[in-house]
This record gives sequence, structure tokens and C-alpha cells, in this order.
Amino acid sequence: MRKHYQHEGLAEGDVAADPVTQFTKWFHEADEAGVVEPNAMVLSTADAAGRPSSRTVLLKGYDLRGFVFYTNYGSRKGGELAVNPQAALLFPWIELARQVIVCGRVEKVGRDETAAYFRTRPHGSQLGAWASEQSSPVAGREVLEQRYADLAARYPEGEGVPVPPFWGGYRVVPESVEFWQGRENRLHDRLVFVAEGDEGWRVERLCP
Repeated sequence: MRKHYQHEGLAEGDVAADPVTQFTKWFHEADEAGVVEPNAMVLSTADAAGRPSSRTVLLKGYDLRGFVFYTNYGSRKGGELAVNPQAALLFPWIELARQVIVCGRVEKVGRDETAAYFRTRPHGSQLGAWASEQSSPVAGREVLEQRYADLAARYPEGEGVPVPPFWGGYRVVPESVEFWQGRENRLHDRLVFVAEGDEGWRVERLCP
């Protein structure tokens, strides 16, 4: 089950001066190509003993400061980030034979920024954030549905839902960003931006 990639390459002269600008270009191309949820990304974290875990989450914002997602602080990823604030993000744009890998330290998003985003979520998603003790065992789906129903009665549509104190955003501050383009004969293009502090970014080519 191996596919031979036949796509245009990625040369050093093709990439932008910084990884955020380059990511924006590829992100728009993925969206225009019909990639389903191009903001879906695999988030990998590790606990204090170095045991890794991964899951798919949605990118909810990005800029020069980093890449943002939201979750329950008490979730497995939240617990791992509390003791090991490092993470990797993988954007698998398979239709374009592309992937972007972001690695860096993680910091919490400020409460004002979290609240502003929470208010943009659908009413049901706001209630869901309260109803689910993410990553905790639950006796059955009916328990979740009852919690949700109780919350829906307390906060009907149109009434403001407060931001859960146990829920918020994380920002992955990139230390490296790799742009991977599939090529023929497994000779893929891999260009990685490496942060150099105030000096900006260094671009390296990696062997495939």
C-alpha cells in the first residue's frame, strides 16, 4: 500500500521568510483543494515519565506568537502539559502529499482571549464544555446526556453561558516548523524553520 507522489517540489527559494507566512500559504492551498477540515491537527504530548499520547484537535487560531487550541485543563493532554509543557502538532494534508510539523513549548492562553473565543462557540458546544469531565471515566452515555440536559435547562438558547474555569486555550510557541512535500522515488522535500531567538529563523533541508 504505497503511493508514488508526483507533485511539484519545495525549494529553499520557494518558501517565505518566516514559517507563519509559509503556513498561511499552504493552509489556504489546502482549503482551496478541498481538504476536509484543514485545521485538524494531531497533537502529541508526553507525561512526566516521557510516555507519549496523541489525539486530533482543531487549530483555532495562529499568528507570530504560535498555534492555539482549546480544551479541558483536566483532560489527559492538559495534565501532561502541566508537567511537561512541550508539544508537537502535525497537519496531515494527505490529498496534497503535504504535512506540516510544529514543535515547541506550550503556554496557556490568557483568560480574556479564552473568553472571547468561548463566546464564538455554538451554544451546544458551550454546554458540552461544562457537561464533559474530559478524559475521566463515565458510567454511560446517558450520564453525559443528562448532564447536558440539566445545563440546557439552566442556560437556554440565547442566555449567556459562563466560561468554565477548568477550560481554556493553549498556545504552542514554535521552536521548529517543518514543511514536508511528497516527491517521486521517496526523495521527499523537507524544509524546516529553526528558531534563532531575536535573529529570526534558519531554514535547513533534511534528508527524507
